[in-house]
Amino acid sequence: MLEIIIVRHGETAWNTADIFRGRVPIGLSEQGLKQAEKLGEYLSRKIIKAIYCSPLQRALQTAEAVALRQHVTTQPLEDLTDLNFGKWEGVSVQQVKTEYPEIYQLWQEKPHLAKIPEGESLLKARNRAMKAVHKIIADNQEGAVVIVTHRIITKLLESALLGLDESHFWNIDQDTCGVTTFIYTGKIFILKHHNDISFLSNGKP
Repeated sequence: MLEIIIVRHGETAWNTADIFRGRVPIGLSEQGLKQAEKLGEYLSRKIIKAIYCSPLQRALQTAEAVALRQHVTTQPLEDLTDLNFGKWEGVSVQQVKTEYPEIYQLWQEKPHLAKIPEGESLLKARNRAMKAVHKIIADNQEGAVVIVTHRIITKLLESALLGLDESHFWNIDQDTCGVTTFIYTGKIFILKHHNDISFLSNGKP
């Protein structure tokens, strides 16, 4: 069996400021670096066979904090990068609400139907992220692997592995550095833990 550990990267300044991040190469905040360090310590109790991540800086920094305590190197995969938010990238949520009220409302109510200007659909992002998962499974039949990516991608992957379509996007939550674990039996994906942040001193109970 293969244990697939899906992790959202640590906090950035744009997370707390409610700014759409997308492909912008923003790094972790001071708090995010502390979260990543605690994540690395938390996962050090496991023997990790491989670590994969989005090539964006915030995901790389988080993945490398895990790799420091393991005998593996981080492997960036382009298909794990964040959703392309097009015209919304680097823009605050409040500004998007003002400039694109109808699209933003659709994003909140039916995100799978929202067409972000010059952006990427949830379906397209889901398909490429699952392509990365299939590659990871092909390369690792057993043991434990870590995937460090972004909030959008973690939620899409978790939906896909549970057999849900992307219309369920808002039914899944994922905190910064939240850890979600699936077991792949070779036939089905079994959810074992979701959004574990117990190892963070500022985490939810």
